[in-house]
Amino acid sequence: MARLAGSLRGKGEKMYNILVCDDEKDIVSALEIYLTADGYQVFTAYNGRQAVDILNKEEIHLVLMDIMMPEMNGISAMVKIREKSNVPVILLTAKSEDTDKILGLTVGADDYVTKPFNPVELQARVKSQLRRYMQLGGNTKQERDVLAIGGIELCDRTKEVTLDGEPVSLTRTEYDILKLLMEHPGEVFSPNQIYEQVWNDPAYGSENTVAVHIRHLREKIEIDPAEPRYLKVVWGQGYKLEKGMRT
Repeated sequence: MARLAGSLRGKGEKMYNILVCDDEKDIVSALEIYLTADGYQVFTAYNGRQAVDILNKEEIHLVLMDIMMPEMNGISAMVKIREKSNVPVILLTAKSEDTDKILGLTVGADDYVTKPFNPVELQARVKSQLRRYMQLGGNTKQERDVLAIGGIELCDRTKEVTLDGEPVSLTRTEYDILKLLMEHPGEVFSPNQIYEQVWNDPAYGSENTVAVHIRHLREKIEIDPAEPRYLKVVWGQGYKLEKGMRT
């Protein structure tokens, strides 16, 4: 049965709701302690089905979710979550689950933490994802509402992207990467630079995470991902959006 743990904060302070989902109750309890101590309100679930049910009923600002769980695993839950929500999801994975990490990122997870996790690293990643999520959903004024390169248009006010006039469905992370590259056409960003700018977190072994998101972004904005017009690899250096395509 899913349950809620809370903590008291001062009047007027924003309390963020975090959903922790793992079939190992000791891990859930430990995460609950860490997060509650940081002032978050914590909802708990022990399988993907419970997690999806909570997300349908409660305002959740971030999800920490295991991959291998009974009834509904983390990957299946991710697919369900992304049908309705853009809430940030951090996967909790074992070192042996490399394939599952990539699959999780593919279906829309934003980041992952490997078990056994370092509490300090986990707390930093949680804060980073929440900061990005709230900034993206806020009404902060942007210098340029619309960015355009070739047939790609990105409207930062509405968070919409179109390709040759057709809407493109991006995850929040894909959107942030595309926006970064469109703001600096022709400029090469290394995987570490992309990670630090988009995730707002130090880049520790981030190359694979960035590469997965880049690959799926390319599949969405390129007619032929094998021969990209826009999103180019600069071997040994990083990635860029072709400056010559700018309109």
